[in-house]
This record gives sequence, structure tokens and C-alpha cells, in this order.
Amino acid sequence: MRKFILFTLFLSVAIAFQSCKNNSKKAGDTAGFSYDEKFQKEFQEKLILVEDGGTVEFPEGKFLFKKALSLEGKKNVTIKGAGTQKTILSFLGQTEGAEGINVTNCQNVTLEGFTVQDAKGDNIKLKGCDGVHIHHMNSTWTTGADTSNGNYGYYPVECKNVLMEYNEVSYCADAGVYIGQSTNVTIHHCYAHHNVAGIEIENCINSDIYKNKAENNAGGILVFDLPKLFQGNGRNAKVWDNDCINNNFQNFGKPGSIVASIPPGSGMIIMATDSVDVFNNRLTNNKTIGIACVSYYMTGKQLNDTTYGPYCTTISIHDNKFDRSGLSLKEKLPDISTDLGKLLTATFKGAIDIFVDGSADPKLRDKNGQLPEGKKICIRNNGDVKFGNLNAWKTHGREDIMNFKDTDISKFDCSYTGINGNNQKPEEVK
Repeated sequence: MRKFILFTLFLSVAIAFQSCKNNSKKAGDTAGFSYDEKFQKEFQEKLILVEDGGTVEFPEGKFLFKKALSLEGKKNVTIKGAGTQKTILSFLGQTEGAEGINVTNCQNVTLEGFTVQDAKGDNIKLKGCDGVHIHHMNSTWTTGADTSNGNYGYYPVECKNVLMEYNEVSYCADAGVYIGQSTNVTIHHCYAHHNVAGIEIENCINSDIYKNKAENNAGGILVFDLPKLFQGNGRNAKVWDNDCINNNFQNFGKPGSIVASIPPGSGMIIMATDSVDVFNNRLTNNKTIGIACVSYYMTGKQLNDTTYGPYCTTISIHDNKFDRSGLSLKEKLPDISTDLGKLLTATFKGAIDIFVDGSADPKLRDKNGQLPEGKKICIRNNGDVKFGNLNAWKTHGREDIMNFKDTDISKFDCSYTGINGNNQKPEEVK
């Protein structure tokens, strides 16, 4: 496929502009918070002095910090609060450090039972850890939807054996639950709302995402693989039994970021990755796309990584449910605030349940653009869906990107077994 860059297409029809960025940032929650340097020192001392196998307890209260808190090189340590409504750590007006809590090079670390909010950068970041358990936590920006918010609510990166469960996250300027370049990942029973992207795994190997609710984000759940990262070629993910509901929120991502191109109204997007099984999910009232499966070229960004595979291979999308009946006629208007939204609206004349860009690795595809067995995109048993395919492998550039579209889903009628994710068995999990 000739490399093409999209996203300069504009609609020639007049459709009411549906959303706008919020240019006035809220002040943030200050009620009951006051800064005391003594608390800053006490909390950090606990994290420094805790012995391997120990527990750091954060007491009930509202605590304001000006500096990041950090934990490094510990084993089998738990950081525990009195509950998300009782122990609240605010970094509003932070002057030192980028993260709220920064955990590095630890083994078997657990975070539970408190809220982190309003950090200058990411609220909670863990890097280079083996054994991460984050549960019954809350992460948010009380400043509302604003581009200057931190990118990630929870950010384990370059980690192994990550378990995220029963957490809430909101108002992140990138992804709420974001796990990057990690191996053996499980995310379940998390609630992500009012973020640009609710839940995202990026360049991860062996992942299970199930029984989560992604609601009122611009995009619900993302499975991405990106170039020029420490761990490349993410693969082997199962995504099942999730609810992606009303993900029609404004996209307040930072200009130039990958997520800034996500059309509001997107349930799930699978991009440039390998071996993903998406099944038994409920895609409800997402006004633009139910599930999209696309190559990296759909971002419109240049690619300068010869080791990177920009195409989707071995993808199975089956037994999902799509419904937009809860939207009013006005609410059903798909996104035209992003270039991809404009393209889809112009090409397919409205919202679409399952969308593929139809790109295929030229090293693998045949003369008809078809991938060999074991590498195909398979779509089956999703009900009476509106389907669209750009057949991007045929295009010569942006000037003819709309010329090869079709709605023939029968070419994708196949199935896979053997995508095991992180080895959770759907019939056994609660």
C-alpha cells in the first residue's frame, strides 16, 4: 500500500457544529484542603523508610501537596488509604515533580483505598515494576475537561504482571487507565468516564480487558501499537464483556497527540496491533463508531521506524452488540470535529458500527488485498450492523481515499481460536 496521509478532508455539506473546547478552566477543588509542609515530609518519609514487606498507611483527610511523592526499589509494599472518599491527596498547584505519585523499580507493589487528584502531570505513574496491583482507587482532575490536565490517571509503563481492578478515573487529557509497554496485563471492573480515552493498552503483550465501563469519554477502549517505543509490536489481547456507553464527550486532548485525532463518539479502536479478540461487548449510544480496526497511517503522522508493523493482523471481532436507540436524532449526528469523523461522515453518510480502513501489509496481502489465513481480520456474529471498509490498500493518496469504499462484510467472515490474552478464562471470571 502506498503510504497515505489522511485528514485534510472537509465536509461540503452544512452540519451544525456539535461541540467546542472548553476554554475556561475550572479552579479545581480546594474545599477542606490546606498545605502543610509537615504532611509533605511525613508522607514522603513513610515511603522512604518502609521496609520490604511493609505497609504505608495514609490517614483519613484531605491533603494538599506541592511536591511529588515517590517510592523506589522496594519489594512487597502496600500503600493504603482509608477509602477513596476519606483519604484524598491533591496536587493542585504542584510546583515540583510531574507526577502525583511516582513508583519506580519495585516488585509487588499495591496501591489501594485513596484518591489522587490534580497532579501537574500524571496522577499515578509506575515504571519498571514487576507485580503491580492497583485497586479501589480514584484518580481525577477536579478542573474538569481541560487540555492542560495531566495525560494519565493510572500509568504503569514498562512493567510486568499488572492488575488493575475496581478503580475509577476521570478528566484525563489522554487516557484514564493507560498501560504502556507492559507484559501480562489485566484490567477489570474499572470505571472510566469524561476522559479523552477511557481505557488504553499500548504496546502491551498478553492482556485481558473485561467487565469495565467506559462511559462519556471521547473514545471508550483503545488497543494501540505505536512506533519508536521501548517495547514494540504489542500483541495477544482479549477484550470482552465491557460496556462502552455514550462515549460522545468532547475530545480535549493535547494538540498533536495521537488521541487528539479520536472522533468523539468512538466505542473501541484497535490500531496497528496483532492478535486481538474482541467479543461479547456492548457498544451503546456511541454516535460515530462502534468498533474501528485501522492502521497507523490513519493517524496522518509520518512513520520513521523500520522495525514497526503499522497494520492490524489476526483480529477477531465477534458476538458484540451495537445499539444507538437511546440517542435523539440530533445526538445521532456523528462527529465532524476531527478529520476522521469528517471522513467517515462524508464516506458512509452517518454513524457506523464496525469500520475497517482496509489497509494490509504489502508483504502479506495478495493481489486482491486479502491477507493469508492466520493474519486476517475476522468479523462474525455481531448482528445486523452497518459496516464500512475504505479498502485503503488500493488508494494512491488522500485524493482518492473515498473512491474504493464498500460495505461488503462477507469478505471478513472467518474466526480465530488461540488468542489467549493474559490467560483469564471468560467463563470463570466474575
